[in-house]
Amino acid sequence: MTPGFWSGKIVLVTGHTGFKGAWLSLWLRKLGAKVIGYSLPPPTTPSLFLLARVAEDMESVEGDIRDLGNLGAVITKHRPDIVIHLAAQALVRYSYRNPVETYATNVMGTVHVLEAVRQSQSVRALLNVTSDKCYENREWIWGYREGEPLGGHDPYSSSKACAELVTAAYRQSYFTGSDESVSAVVASARAGNVIGGGDWAEDRLIPDIVRAFLREQSIMIRRPAAVRPWQHVLDPLGGYLLLLERMWDRKNGFDQAWNFGPSVNDAKPVRWIVERMMNLWGDKARMEIDTSAQPHEAGMLSLDCSKARTALGWTPRLGLEKALEWTAEWYKAYQRGDDMRGMTEVQIDRYQNFKFE
Repeated sequence: MTPGFWSGKIVLVTGHTGFKGAWLSLWLRKLGAKVIGYSLPPPTTPSLFLLARVAEDMESVEGDIRDLGNLGAVITKHRPDIVIHLAAQALVRYSYRNPVETYATNVMGTVHVLEAVRQSQSVRALLNVTSDKCYENREWIWGYREGEPLGGHDPYSSSKACAELVTAAYRQSYFTGSDESVSAVVASARAGNVIGGGDWAEDRLIPDIVRAFLREQSIMIRRPAAVRPWQHVLDPLGGYLLLLERMWDRKNGFDQAWNFGPSVNDAKPVRWIVERMMNLWGDKARMEIDTSAQPHEAGMLSLDCSKARTALGWTPRLGLEKALEWTAEWYKAYQRGDDMRGMTEVQIDRYQNFKFE
Protein backbone atom coordinates (compact mmCIF):
# COMPACT_ATOMS: atom_id res chain seq x y z
CA MET A 1 0.00 0.00 0.00
CA THR A 2 1.03 3.60 -0.57
CA PRO A 3 2.15 5.39 2.64
CA GLY A 4 -0.15 8.29 3.41
CA PHE A 5 -2.80 7.46 0.81
CA TRP A 6 -5.58 6.86 3.32
CA SER A 7 -4.75 9.78 5.59
CA GLY A 8 -7.69 12.18 5.58
CA LYS A 9 -9.82 10.10 3.20
CA ILE A 10 -13.48 9.80 4.19
CA VAL A 11 -14.43 6.12 3.89
CA LEU A 12 -17.92 4.71 4.30
CA VAL A 13 -17.92 1.05 5.34
CA THR A 14 -21.24 -0.80 5.20
CA GLY A 15 -21.39 -3.74 7.55
CA HIS A 16 -18.81 -2.25 9.92
CA THR A 17 -20.31 -4.07 12.92
CA GLY A 18 -19.57 -7.47 11.36
CA PHE A 19 -16.37 -9.51 11.56
CA LYS A 20 -14.61 -8.23 8.42
CA GLY A 21 -16.08 -4.76 8.78
CA ALA A 22 -14.77 -4.32 12.32
CA TRP A 23 -11.24 -5.41 11.35
CA LEU A 24 -11.35 -3.10 8.32
CA SER A 25 -12.63 -0.11 10.30
CA LEU A 26 -9.82 -0.43 12.86
CA TRP A 27 -7.23 -0.76 10.10
CA LEU A 28 -8.53 2.28 8.23
CA ARG A 29 -8.41 4.37 11.40
CA LYS A 30 -4.80 3.32 11.97
CA LEU A 31 -4.05 4.44 8.40
CA GLY A 32 -5.49 7.87 9.16
CA ALA A 33 -8.84 7.62 7.37
CA LYS A 34 -12.03 9.16 8.68
CA VAL A 35 -14.38 6.16 8.89
CA ILE A 36 -18.17 6.29 8.66
CA GLY A 37 -19.88 2.98 9.42
CA TYR A 38 -23.39 2.09 8.25
CA SER A 39 -24.79 -1.17 9.56
CA LEU A 40 -27.33 -2.99 11.63
CA PRO A 41 -26.31 -3.67 15.25
CA PRO A 42 -23.61 -6.32 15.80
CA PRO A 43 -24.98 -9.64 14.52
CA THR A 44 -23.53 -11.76 17.33
CA THR A 45 -22.89 -11.76 21.05
CA PRO A 46 -20.03 -11.43 21.75
CA SER A 47 -18.82 -9.40 18.77
CA LEU A 48 -15.48 -8.03 17.64
CA PHE A 49 -17.16 -4.65 17.16
CA LEU A 50 -17.96 -4.34 20.87
CA LEU A 51 -14.99 -6.25 22.27
CA ALA A 52 -12.51 -4.06 20.35
CA ARG A 53 -14.50 -0.84 20.94
CA VAL A 54 -14.48 -0.15 17.22
CA ALA A 55 -17.00 2.71 17.50
CA GLU A 56 -14.75 4.77 19.78
CA ASP A 57 -13.04 6.86 17.09
CA MET A 58 -15.32 6.58 14.09
CA GLU A 59 -18.83 7.69 13.12
CA SER A 60 -21.03 4.63 13.65
CA VAL A 61 -24.49 4.90 12.08
CA GLU A 62 -27.12 2.24 12.70
CA GLY A 63 -28.96 1.58 9.46
CA ASP A 64 -30.20 -1.05 7.04
CA ILE A 65 -28.96 -1.22 3.43
CA ARG A 66 -32.50 -2.25 2.50
CA ASP A 67 -33.52 1.34 3.35
CA LEU A 68 -32.37 3.31 0.30
CA GLY A 69 -33.60 6.65 1.60
CA ASN A 70 -31.70 6.43 4.86
CA LEU A 71 -28.53 5.14 3.19
CA GLY A 72 -28.64 7.93 0.63
CA ALA A 73 -29.12 10.53 3.36
CA VAL A 74 -26.07 9.24 5.24
CA ILE A 75 -23.92 9.42 2.10
CA THR A 76 -25.20 12.94 1.34
CA LYS A 77 -24.45 14.09 4.89
CA HIS A 78 -20.96 12.62 5.26
CA ARG A 79 -19.76 12.93 1.64
CA PRO A 80 -17.43 9.91 1.59
CA ASP A 81 -14.60 9.70 -0.92
CA ILE A 82 -14.66 5.88 -0.93
CA VAL A 83 -17.37 3.32 -0.18
CA ILE A 84 -16.54 -0.27 0.80
CA HIS A 85 -19.67 -2.41 0.76
CA LEU A 86 -19.42 -5.35 3.16
CA ALA A 87 -22.94 -5.51 4.63
CA ALA A 88 -24.53 -8.86 3.78
CA GLN A 89 -26.33 -11.94 4.98
CA ALA A 90 -23.23 -14.12 4.85
CA LEU A 91 -24.22 -17.62 5.99
CA VAL A 92 -25.13 -20.52 3.71
CA ARG A 93 -27.24 -22.55 6.14
CA TYR A 94 -29.07 -19.43 7.37
CA SER A 95 -29.94 -18.64 3.75
CA TYR A 96 -31.79 -21.95 3.44
CA ARG A 97 -33.99 -20.96 6.37
CA ASN A 98 -34.34 -17.30 5.36
CA PRO A 99 -34.13 -16.98 1.57
CA VAL A 100 -36.22 -13.80 1.25
CA GLU A 101 -34.07 -11.93 3.78
CA THR A 102 -30.93 -13.22 2.07
CA TYR A 103 -31.95 -12.01 -1.39
CA ALA A 104 -33.36 -8.72 -0.07
CA THR A 105 -30.11 -7.94 1.74
CA ASN A 106 -27.56 -9.27 -0.72
CA VAL A 107 -29.23 -8.30 -4.00
CA MET A 108 -31.45 -5.28 -3.33
CA GLY A 109 -29.06 -4.07 -0.64
CA THR A 110 -26.33 -4.00 -3.27
CA VAL A 111 -28.65 -2.17 -5.67
CA HIS A 112 -29.28 0.43 -2.97
CA VAL A 113 -25.57 0.99 -2.32
CA LEU A 114 -24.87 1.38 -6.03
CA GLU A 115 -27.84 3.70 -6.52
CA ALA A 116 -26.87 5.86 -3.53
CA VAL A 117 -23.35 6.15 -4.92
CA ARG A 118 -24.73 6.98 -8.37
CA GLN A 119 -26.66 9.88 -6.84
CA SER A 120 -23.66 11.02 -4.81
CA GLN A 121 -21.46 13.96 -5.75
CA SER A 122 -18.56 12.91 -3.53
CA VAL A 123 -17.81 9.19 -4.00
CA ARG A 124 -14.83 8.53 -6.25
CA ALA A 125 -14.46 4.74 -5.77
CA LEU A 126 -16.78 1.93 -4.69
CA LEU A 127 -15.75 -1.63 -3.90
CA ASN A 128 -18.46 -4.26 -3.55
CA VAL A 129 -17.22 -7.28 -1.59
CA THR A 130 -19.04 -10.47 -2.55
CA SER A 131 -17.77 -14.05 -2.13
CA ASP A 132 -15.91 -16.92 -3.75
CA LYS A 133 -19.26 -18.73 -3.65
CA CYS A 134 -20.58 -16.48 -6.44
CA TYR A 135 -19.12 -18.90 -9.01
CA GLU A 136 -21.09 -21.75 -10.53
CA ASN A 137 -19.37 -24.48 -8.57
CA ARG A 138 -18.43 -27.49 -10.68
CA GLU A 139 -16.26 -29.07 -7.99
CA TRP A 140 -13.13 -28.39 -10.03
CA ILE A 141 -9.76 -29.13 -8.46
CA TRP A 142 -8.33 -25.90 -9.93
CA GLY A 143 -9.24 -22.36 -8.92
CA TYR A 144 -11.98 -20.26 -10.46
CA ARG A 145 -10.93 -17.19 -12.43
CA GLU A 146 -12.83 -13.92 -12.60
CA GLY A 147 -14.32 -14.71 -16.01
CA GLU A 148 -15.84 -18.06 -15.00
CA PRO A 149 -19.66 -18.42 -15.05
CA LEU A 150 -21.52 -17.18 -11.99
CA GLY A 151 -24.16 -19.21 -10.21
CA GLY A 152 -25.10 -20.83 -6.94
CA HIS A 153 -26.90 -23.89 -5.65
CA ASP A 154 -28.10 -22.32 -2.39
CA PRO A 155 -29.80 -18.94 -1.76
CA TYR A 156 -26.65 -17.37 -0.29
CA SER A 157 -24.36 -18.35 -3.17
CA SER A 158 -26.82 -17.37 -5.86
CA SER A 159 -27.54 -14.07 -4.12
CA LYS A 160 -23.83 -13.26 -4.30
CA ALA A 161 -23.79 -14.17 -8.00
CA CYS A 162 -26.76 -11.84 -8.45
CA ALA A 163 -24.88 -9.10 -6.57
CA GLU A 164 -21.98 -9.49 -9.00
CA LEU A 165 -24.34 -9.21 -11.98
CA VAL A 166 -25.98 -6.12 -10.50
CA THR A 167 -22.56 -4.56 -9.93
CA ALA A 168 -21.48 -5.25 -13.51
CA ALA A 169 -24.73 -3.85 -14.90
CA TYR A 170 -24.46 -0.64 -12.87
CA ARG A 171 -20.81 -0.25 -13.83
CA GLN A 172 -21.57 -0.62 -17.53
CA SER A 173 -24.67 1.58 -17.37
CA TYR A 174 -23.56 4.42 -15.10
CA PHE A 175 -19.88 4.18 -14.14
CA THR A 176 -18.07 3.70 -17.42
CA GLY A 177 -16.45 6.46 -19.46
CA SER A 178 -13.90 9.22 -19.12
CA ASP A 179 -16.14 12.26 -18.95
CA GLU A 180 -16.85 14.15 -15.74
CA SER A 181 -20.40 12.78 -15.54
CA VAL A 182 -18.94 9.45 -14.36
CA SER A 183 -18.97 10.02 -10.63
CA ALA A 184 -17.10 6.91 -9.44
CA VAL A 185 -15.29 3.77 -10.48
CA VAL A 186 -16.78 0.48 -9.33
CA ALA A 187 -15.14 -2.89 -8.72
CA SER A 188 -16.01 -6.12 -6.93
CA ALA A 189 -13.88 -8.41 -4.78
CA ARG A 190 -14.27 -12.13 -4.16
CA ALA A 191 -12.47 -13.68 -1.20
CA GLY A 192 -12.29 -17.17 0.21
CA ASN A 193 -13.17 -18.44 3.70
CA VAL A 194 -11.71 -15.80 6.00
CA ILE A 195 -10.61 -16.67 9.49
CA GLY A 196 -9.24 -14.64 12.37
CA GLY A 197 -9.96 -13.49 15.88
CA GLY A 198 -13.34 -12.01 16.70
CA ASP A 199 -15.57 -14.09 14.43
CA TRP A 200 -18.56 -15.43 16.39
CA ALA A 201 -20.93 -16.20 13.51
CA GLU A 202 -23.36 -19.08 13.60
CA ASP A 203 -22.51 -22.19 11.55
CA ARG A 204 -19.00 -21.06 10.68
CA LEU A 205 -16.09 -23.39 11.33
CA ILE A 206 -13.64 -21.34 13.44
CA PRO A 207 -16.34 -19.79 15.69
CA ASP A 208 -17.88 -23.26 16.17
CA ILE A 209 -14.46 -24.63 17.10
CA VAL A 210 -13.73 -21.84 19.57
CA ARG A 211 -17.17 -22.03 21.21
CA ALA A 212 -16.68 -25.75 21.76
CA PHE A 213 -13.17 -25.25 23.13
CA LEU A 214 -14.26 -22.51 25.52
CA ARG A 215 -17.04 -24.76 26.83
CA GLU A 216 -14.68 -27.75 26.96
CA GLN A 217 -16.97 -29.66 24.60
CA SER A 218 -16.30 -31.69 21.47
CA ILE A 219 -16.43 -29.75 18.22
CA MET A 220 -19.06 -31.25 15.87
CA ILE A 221 -18.08 -31.02 12.21
CA ARG A 222 -20.47 -31.59 9.32
CA ARG A 223 -18.30 -32.10 6.24
CA PRO A 224 -14.78 -33.12 7.25
CA ALA A 225 -13.62 -33.67 3.65
CA ALA A 226 -14.91 -30.34 2.27
CA VAL A 227 -12.04 -28.24 0.89
CA ARG A 228 -12.06 -24.45 1.19
CA PRO A 229 -9.57 -21.63 0.43
CA TRP A 230 -8.81 -20.57 4.02
CA GLN A 231 -7.09 -17.23 4.66
CA HIS A 232 -6.57 -14.77 7.48
CA VAL A 233 -9.00 -11.85 7.32
CA LEU A 234 -6.19 -9.31 6.96
CA ASP A 235 -5.02 -10.79 3.64
CA PRO A 236 -8.14 -10.02 1.58
CA LEU A 237 -8.65 -6.74 3.44
CA GLY A 238 -5.15 -5.73 2.38
CA GLY A 239 -6.08 -6.63 -1.18
CA TYR A 240 -9.21 -4.46 -1.04
CA LEU A 241 -7.21 -1.46 0.20
CA LEU A 242 -4.55 -1.94 -2.47
CA LEU A 243 -7.18 -2.22 -5.20
CA LEU A 244 -8.94 0.95 -4.04
CA GLU A 245 -5.67 2.86 -4.17
CA ARG A 246 -5.26 1.78 -7.80
CA MET A 247 -8.89 2.69 -8.54
CA TRP A 248 -8.41 6.25 -7.29
CA ASP A 249 -7.02 7.23 -10.68
CA ARG A 250 -10.22 6.70 -12.62
CA LYS A 251 -8.53 6.08 -15.96
CA ASN A 252 -6.41 3.05 -15.15
CA GLY A 253 -8.88 0.21 -15.81
CA PHE A 254 -9.05 -1.40 -12.37
CA ASP A 255 -12.88 -1.25 -12.31
CA GLN A 256 -13.31 -5.01 -12.65
CA ALA A 257 -13.98 -8.14 -10.60
CA TRP A 258 -11.02 -9.43 -8.56
CA ASN A 259 -10.22 -12.61 -6.63
CA PHE A 260 -8.33 -12.34 -3.35
CA GLY A 261 -7.66 -15.85 -2.12
CA PRO A 262 -4.88 -17.83 -0.45
CA SER A 263 -2.14 -19.77 -2.16
CA VAL A 264 -3.19 -23.06 -3.70
CA ASN A 265 -1.47 -25.00 -0.90
CA ASP A 266 -3.76 -23.36 1.66
CA ALA A 267 -6.95 -24.92 0.32
CA LYS A 268 -7.40 -27.56 3.01
CA PRO A 269 -10.14 -29.93 4.20
CA VAL A 270 -12.25 -29.06 7.21
CA ARG A 271 -10.78 -31.95 9.21
CA TRP A 272 -7.25 -30.59 8.70
CA ILE A 273 -8.30 -27.18 10.05
CA VAL A 274 -9.98 -28.69 13.11
CA GLU A 275 -7.02 -30.92 13.93
CA ARG A 276 -4.59 -28.01 13.61
CA MET A 277 -6.74 -25.81 15.88
CA MET A 278 -6.96 -28.64 18.41
CA ASN A 279 -3.16 -28.80 18.50
CA LEU A 280 -2.85 -25.05 18.89
CA TRP A 281 -5.49 -24.85 21.61
CA GLY A 282 -4.54 -27.88 23.70
CA ASP A 283 -6.61 -28.34 26.86
CA LYS A 284 -7.93 -31.74 25.72
CA ALA A 285 -9.74 -30.29 22.71
CA ARG A 286 -11.58 -32.97 20.71
CA MET A 287 -13.94 -33.39 17.76
CA GLU A 288 -16.85 -35.53 16.58
CA ILE A 289 -18.40 -36.04 13.14
CA ASP A 290 -22.03 -34.96 12.71
CA THR A 291 -23.65 -37.72 10.63
CA SER A 292 -27.14 -36.19 10.45
CA ALA A 293 -28.60 -35.07 7.12
CA GLN A 294 -27.29 -31.67 6.01
CA PRO A 295 -28.33 -29.18 3.29
CA HIS A 296 -26.11 -29.01 0.21
CA GLU A 297 -22.75 -27.26 0.53
CA ALA A 298 -19.92 -27.28 -1.99
CA GLY A 299 -17.32 -29.99 -1.52
CA MET A 300 -14.43 -28.31 -3.36
CA LEU A 301 -13.86 -24.62 -3.95
CA SER A 302 -10.74 -22.55 -4.62
CA LEU A 303 -9.79 -19.30 -6.33
CA ASP A 304 -7.24 -18.43 -9.00
CA CYS A 305 -5.74 -15.08 -7.95
CA SER A 306 -3.30 -14.70 -10.83
CA LYS A 307 -4.90 -11.44 -11.94
CA ALA A 308 -4.45 -9.74 -8.56
CA ARG A 309 -0.87 -10.97 -8.32
CA THR A 310 0.01 -9.80 -11.82
CA ALA A 311 -1.92 -6.54 -12.14
CA LEU A 312 -1.89 -5.35 -8.53
CA GLY A 313 1.25 -6.95 -7.20
CA TRP A 314 -0.88 -8.43 -4.39
CA THR A 315 -0.09 -11.72 -2.74
CA PRO A 316 -1.26 -13.16 0.59
CA ARG A 317 1.27 -12.51 3.34
CA LEU A 318 0.18 -15.13 5.85
CA GLY A 319 0.24 -18.82 5.07
CA LEU A 320 -2.49 -20.95 6.59
CA GLU A 321 -0.31 -22.21 9.44
CA LYS A 322 0.47 -18.63 10.51
CA ALA A 323 -3.15 -17.59 10.03
CA LEU A 324 -4.32 -20.31 12.40
CA GLU A 325 -1.62 -19.40 14.92
CA TRP A 326 -2.76 -15.76 14.94
CA THR A 327 -6.38 -16.84 15.22
CA ALA A 328 -5.73 -19.11 18.20
CA GLU A 329 -3.61 -16.37 19.78
CA TRP A 330 -6.50 -13.88 19.54
CA TYR A 331 -9.05 -16.23 21.10
CA LYS A 332 -6.62 -17.26 23.84
CA ALA A 333 -6.24 -13.56 24.69
CA TYR A 334 -10.04 -13.26 24.81
CA GLN A 335 -10.19 -16.27 27.13
CA ARG A 336 -7.71 -14.55 29.49
CA GLY A 337 -9.77 -11.34 29.52
CA ASP A 338 -7.15 -9.21 27.73
CA ASP A 339 -7.82 -5.85 26.07
CA MET A 340 -9.13 -7.04 22.71
CA ARG A 341 -8.80 -3.72 20.91
CA GLY A 342 -5.14 -3.73 21.84
CA MET A 343 -4.77 -7.34 20.72
CA THR A 344 -6.48 -6.65 17.38
CA GLU A 345 -4.35 -3.59 16.70
CA VAL A 346 -1.18 -5.50 17.59
CA GLN A 347 -2.03 -8.05 14.92
CA ILE A 348 -2.76 -5.31 12.36
CA ASP A 349 0.61 -3.71 13.10
CA ARG A 350 2.34 -7.09 12.91
CA TYR A 351 0.67 -7.81 9.59
CA GLN A 352 1.75 -4.51 8.07
CA ASN A 353 5.36 -5.24 9.04
CA PHE A 354 5.21 -8.96 8.35
CA LYS A 355 8.10 -10.45 6.40
CA PHE A 356 7.14 -13.09 3.85
CA GLU A 357 8.28 -16.56 4.84
